[in-house]
Amino acid sequence: MAILPETPGRIAALTEGLTPVELRTPPEPANWSINEILAHLRACHDVLGGSMLRIAAEDRPTWRRLSPRAWMRKTDYPTWEFAQAFDVFSKQRADLLAVLEPLPRADWERTAIVIEGPGKALPRSLRYYGDWMAGHELVHLDQIAQIVSARGAEGAA
Repeated sequence: MAILPETPGRIAALTEGLTPVELRTPPEPANWSINEILAHLRACHDVLGGSMLRIAAEDRPTWRRLSPRAWMRKTDYPTWEFAQAFDVFSKQRADLLAVLEPLPRADWERTAIVIEGPGKALPRSLRYYGDWMAGHELVHLDQIAQIVSARGAEGAA
């Protein structure tokens, strides 16, 4: 819970002053742009945050594992303008935190059964999804920071 509340603010600070073209331009052809990273974070939030909300609301639900990357391919998130996408992401995060922050510590151990393949049904806790989302966001926040830093170095050259 130390990371999840901070992510929108960190993204806002890192991207402040960037133009729509800068947000959409990848640092290298094979890499994601900042806009694509945000699209990916939104898809992860849908899948991982949705899993957390379901575990919090239901007694031991069961579902088939969904990859955030597979989900992203089913959305139009990469086509959204950054500002609108960021507003939706920020609201989605606020809604998630409104549910998670008041939970008693014991509720973080609530579980779902997640079917990850034939004959492979695993218990996954709310904490598991929270840790996954937080760690994953740190990686992408660093990625955004590197893109912004490289752009600054290019501008100074």
